[in-house]
Amino acid sequence: MEKPQDSLGDVLTRLYETIDARKGAAPESSYTASLFSGGRQKCAKKFGEEAIETVIAAMVGNKAELAHEAADVLYHLGVLLAAVGVRPDDVAKALIAREGTSGLEEKASR
Repeated sequence: MEKPQDSLGDVLTRLYETIDARKGAAPESSYTASLFSGGRQKCAKKFGEEAIETVIAAMVGNKAELAHEAADVLYHLGVLLAAVGVRPDDVAKALIAREGTSGLEEKASR
């Protein structure tokens, strides 16, 4: 249920909770469960496909299509994270650790 005051973080938190709840469900019961049934390889492949579609939408410059594809990529990233056992808090911690650091410095430190 969309609420005007919802932040992207709120929406992503609810989305991840829904995704995580589908783990172990019968593949025929939901699209998410069908992705999980294919293992992390299927989840990673689908994320990659959606990422490419997002790049294409950006190149074309269609804002509505880009928003749609970005939503798909965020959903499939959530599925991939859940399939591998990475929680959104793990991603948040990684982002927080980078705050205030130049992107060039962060990349050089790897």
